[in-house]
Amino acid sequence: MKKIIIAGTSSGVGKTTITCGIMRALRDISIKVVPFKIGADYIDTTYHCLATDNTSTNLDEFMLNKNTIKRIFMQNMKSNDIAIIEGVMGLFDGYQDRDDYCSTASMSKILDSPIILIIDAGKMATSIAPIIKGFLEYDKKLNIVGIILNNVSTDSHYNILKNSIKKISNIKILGRIPKQKDINLSSRHLGLKLATEDAENEEKLKKISQIVKENIDLQSLLDLSVSPDLSYIPDNINKNYDITLAVAMDKAFNFYYKNSIEEFEKRGVKIVKFNTFTDNKLPKCDGIYIGGGYPELYARELSQNKSLIQDIKEKSENNMPIYAECGGLMYLGRHIEIENISYEMTGIFDGISKMTPKLQRFGYCIAKSLYDTPLTKKGEILKGHEFHHSVFETNLDTAFEMEKELYDKSVKKWNGGYLYKNTLASYLHIHFASNPNITNNFCQNMLNYKLLNP
Repeated sequence: MKKIIIAGTSSGVGKTTITCGIMRALRDISIKVVPFKIGADYIDTTYHCLATDNTSTNLDEFMLNKNTIKRIFMQNMKSNDIAIIEGVMGLFDGYQDRDDYCSTASMSKILDSPIILIIDAGKMATSIAPIIKGFLEYDKKLNIVGIILNNVSTDSHYNILKNSIKKISNIKILGRIPKQKDINLSSRHLGLKLATEDAENEEKLKKISQIVKENIDLQSLLDLSVSPDLSYIPDNINKNYDITLAVAMDKAFNFYYKNSIEEFEKRGVKIVKFNTFTDNKLPKCDGIYIGGGYPELYARELSQNKSLIQDIKEKSENNMPIYAECGGLMYLGRHIEIENISYEMTGIFDGISKMTPKLQRFGYCIAKSLYDTPLTKKGEILKGHEFHHSVFETNLDTAFEMEKELYDKSVKKWNGGYLYKNTLASYLHIHFASNPNITNNFCQNMLNYKLLNP
């Protein structure tokens, strides 16, 4: 099989831009690319989709065990020619300082995948050699097979870089990306904008892919990507639920892991999408899932769809299972406050969401259930991540005991998440493939609701 990880020496070296350029360039020569993203990022995957016309899949070592990662990877490889896997941060950067746990390096070992290393060479010459040497020798269990040099000024600059590298290694230099303006992908406070939000992104991708075709040795990349198949234990799902889950999917709510939705589909659950702006009522369903996104950008519009807001509130009062994450929590609160203007939301939870200028919480954490919820039994654990600028001001009791390991090995604890009847909402983003119990619990709750509300 063919698979390759595109890694960086650090964040900000052009990893997403170059990865998407490679994906599009291969697609343009009729190679079927299946894209993957290492880590929890929701946004890079939308660029992968735009670049390949194929859905991108997250592979996250904190939320998923090694067998699940391999299973998801191999199942997505079917009918595709090559997997292009975008790394996270720098090659060795992972969770706190636990060796390489949750890093691109660790994922390369799980997937038995070769690695191409991107380095921003814009402000260096001979100094590139010790940097490359360090990456090659730091962990010799890794299979770093090629180098791509970004932000190269001139042919002369490129020759200096190549000659410097050749003095310390025979590693394949696949090419360079010349210094360019106006090819960076759009960004905002949570990182890149979703690919579909900026009409210019398609034109940027065309430009980037052309640059890749002219400067990167794609045939060598394909040759270097040949690597072993992976063995895994198949999942054993023997339940078939005749139920329907309504998923909010629109410009405000779109942070979902592909495999989270598939976990429900594998259990026979019918997925129906609804739009919080244009749908006046929910589709016929037995449960609701409202993911994260950017409701703060559309608070006024969301507040104007009062018929849908009322329908969701009534379903909650009637004990329909509802689960909401981050932006979904904001939507289920009483108000979203933007620049001292309050916009009315569903009011299921008596709290107000306010935006702040800095990240409030960031990174992996776990949640211990203090009560039975639509997803968990009391005492069960959810693993996920938080990443938000808003705060939810409320006096409500909380549903979870949260904790996060800090760099000094101490553990920070706080309470979070809210439960009202059969409605659960929190800032935690979870992956439903992380634990089959949470999907089964939610499905069983939906089935119970359906039996009581035929």
